[in-house]
Amino acid sequence: MSIILLAVGVFIGAAFIYHHIVVKGKKCTSKAELHGKTVIVTGSNTGIGRTTAINLARRGARVILACRCKQRGEAAQEDIRRESGSNQVVFMQLDLGSLESVRSFAETFLKSEPRLDLLINNAGICMQGRTKDGFGLMFGVNHLGHFLLTNLLLERLKESAPSRIVNVSSMAHNFGKIDFDSLNTHKCLGLGTSSVRVFQIYCDSKLCNVLFNHELAKRLQGTRVTCYALHPGNSELGRNTSSLLHVLLKPVTVLFFKNTVQGCQTTLHCALQEGIEPLSGRYFSNCTVRELFAKAKDDAAAKKLWEISERLCGLVRVKALLNTTRILRSLPKFYKLVYDPPPKPDVIQHHKTPQVQETQHVQTVVSGFRVVSPT
Repeated sequence: MSIILLAVGVFIGAAFIYHHIVVKGKKCTSKAELHGKTVIVTGSNTGIGRTTAINLARRGARVILACRCKQRGEAAQEDIRRESGSNQVVFMQLDLGSLESVRSFAETFLKSEPRLDLLINNAGICMQGRTKDGFGLMFGVNHLGHFLLTNLLLERLKESAPSRIVNVSSMAHNFGKIDFDSLNTHKCLGLGTSSVRVFQIYCDSKLCNVLFNHELAKRLQGTRVTCYALHPGNSELGRNTSSLLHVLLKPVTVLFFKNTVQGCQTTLHCALQEGIEPLSGRYFSNCTVRELFAKAKDDAAAKKLWEISERLCGLVRVKALLNTTRILRSLPKFYKLVYDPPPKPDVIQHHKTPQVQETQHVQTVVSGFRVVSPT
């Protein structure tokens, strides 16, 4: 019995030392003040997102709490205002599992807020299901919703540059893979509801975050908007597990995982640390840039994921319409826009003179719009 007690004591002692040396980790050292800056933090009513929002509000930022649940979001707004001592904390409803909600949020934000200095894509979920648009829940919430949100807000970020995008991923991305066939066929990263499958799909969604960040950095070159992916620490993803499992795991999480204050330090580092702009597109853990496995910085996979994501959330159609609009602006006012439902190349019929007609094909993916001159 004494040997068992000794072994338990040694284990607890070792765990305690591990917790204080390894788990606590580094702290964000930036003293940056954020007065006059505007920040969006998704999933900021709880966990690491909430603690991040409190810290940024204390630094003087105008903080937008982008949360799914209106009741919880409004409660968080009051709590964060009280804890930070700032009244520049505003709740705006955002359901990342609904593309319509993402578009509505972006529209509301762009109408009401003149600048955006920092976008923190923090929200995450670890459970199976389907979004309102029929996508796998973890793919839809953890990746696609943030992908659309970021793209819809990019121009405002560019206008407010220098600005940053922080994508909260996880070390779990190391175990992930992207099943593009499943995305195209089932609109999800994988099927199955067993604990093993759920965790695997969560890992897959976190790999999506890192690949998205990798491709985004390429597309942002020269804009003075930078982006970073990171592994935070503990979060409240475990709230989606059963209450019994949650209780059983509590001692383990206390000893071996960061609390929310410790867990948000790398998020704050990526958001605020001076001089890391040349590291745009990189991955951070414990406030330190880390090397990635080849699959997490695969140019072809990142580009493919971007293109599929554009198609799935409808950005391809928006870009096609914008291209058509630019063409319209360059033509005389008496030309008109005609819509043909079947997808096909746009056709511009431009009469230079009554005798000469010139036809130009404009390559877009799916538009169905034609600009024609009056007969």
